[in-house]
Amino acid sequence: MPGLSPKKVGYSDTLEIYLARLEELLKAKDYKISKRSLELLILQEDKEILELVKEKEDVNFNLIENLIKETKANYAQPVSYIISLRRQQEASLIASRVMSFGKSPAVSIQERISRIMMNPFTGGPILLFVLYYGLYKFVGTFGAGFLVDFIENKVFGNYINPWAIKAVAKILPIPFLQDLLVGEYGIITLGVRYAFAIILPVVATFFFAFAIVEDTGYLPRLAMLVDQLFKKLGLSGRAVIPLVLGFGCDTMATMVTRTLPTKRERIIATLLLALAIPCSAQMGVILALLEGRPLALVAWLGVIIFVFLIVGYLAAKIMPGELPTFYMEIPPLRLPQFSNILRKTASRLSWYFKEIFPLFIFASFLIWLGQISGIFNVLVKILQHPMRWLGLPDKAAVAFLFGFFRRDYGAAGLYDLKKAGLLSGNQLAVSCITLTLFLPCIAQLMMNVKERGLRIGIAMSIFILFFSFSIGYLVNFVLTILNISL
Repeated sequence: MPGLSPKKVGYSDTLEIYLARLEELLKAKDYKISKRSLELLILQEDKEILELVKEKEDVNFNLIENLIKETKANYAQPVSYIISLRRQQEASLIASRVMSFGKSPAVSIQERISRIMMNPFTGGPILLFVLYYGLYKFVGTFGAGFLVDFIENKVFGNYINPWAIKAVAKILPIPFLQDLLVGEYGIITLGVRYAFAIILPVVATFFFAFAIVEDTGYLPRLAMLVDQLFKKLGLSGRAVIPLVLGFGCDTMATMVTRTLPTKRERIIATLLLALAIPCSAQMGVILALLEGRPLALVAWLGVIIFVFLIVGYLAAKIMPGELPTFYMEIPPLRLPQFSNILRKTASRLSWYFKEIFPLFIFASFLIWLGQISGIFNVLVKILQHPMRWLGLPDKAAVAFLFGFFRRDYGAAGLYDLKKAGLLSGNQLAVSCITLTLFLPCIAQLMMNVKERGLRIGIAMSIFILFFSFSIGYLVNFVLTILNISL
């Protein structure tokens, strides 16, 4: 309004000192924005502003960079987060001075449902309902059960694999090339079969179910529901977004951890994604593996949830830093639009074919190469020792070696062992628990290194390798000592 001067938002004494020091280093006059706005953008490391300052403050730019680093070192959270939080407090104060609230309008049914979803007492049962019908029944029973059985046994078993074996035998009379394409670990008979017959139905049903949940506006409400629990794990409710996405693909979810405001949260979320969040394909195959074994399913789910909570809690205690502050805009609830669901599902399936399917082909090639060179057999023999410690048959070593290429690839290997009748109920539970906690696949390992750095990425993988086998050994030991049969 005319005649009113703009109010300057004050920050902490420490930040104000750094702003004052920064003001002394800025000598140019033609920035077209106020000095204070410029200083705040510099401390928030705005790329365009930093390029402009580098151009205009060539002499002092190194000092400015050092000042930015010194400022960041004084805060456990990003400076941009500190500034945004202070601005939000000031905006709330101004709003309280100029706004008055009359009688609350009648609460709509839509708003009542929204509040019920975020209430700890009523939101929990709703979450269990969504998980049971969305993940277990739709993804597990329909996707990993009916669709996988139909495509693998009817389509591939009766038509594609027999035709491919005959065609390759006619076209390529060279035995080792035949093995590459249609052998026991061939590109067509194993890689393509796993990708299309075992993994694709699970991924497609998960992406479809996730698109429905996403389009209704349920995810932000789930974030509010779990916020208090997540704070015990060093996370805020915002972390529910990458963690839920991890049930689709952990690699993609690790990239989404960039949205978390602090480095501490990003490291904890990355660790939990790599350790205790099975991707949709792996989870679907595990649900198919444990079908008809309700006690084994309960044991698997209970151990994974326990590991998620205890590792998150201990990581929050060990890693320094303040509890995260959480605020999120809650969009209105709405009925999902079928066109949106199909568009999102199609987009994610397109990503699957472009990013993941080539890895299955590449993994089959590496396994074939490992076989003819003898490396594959050596690695399998090495892995047979921990398999025996876990009470598993030696052939399970192949599935765990597959799991390093793709975790779902490994689960599909266990699926073949189950079909052959080589795994008891206890062995199914132990193998599923260990494989879920096992090393992240190559793609996720590379993403961990890219996002968290080489040292942290490798350290996480070493911890996960020994931790997964330790938990598997412990579960097998308890089941054996107590003479429990799942």
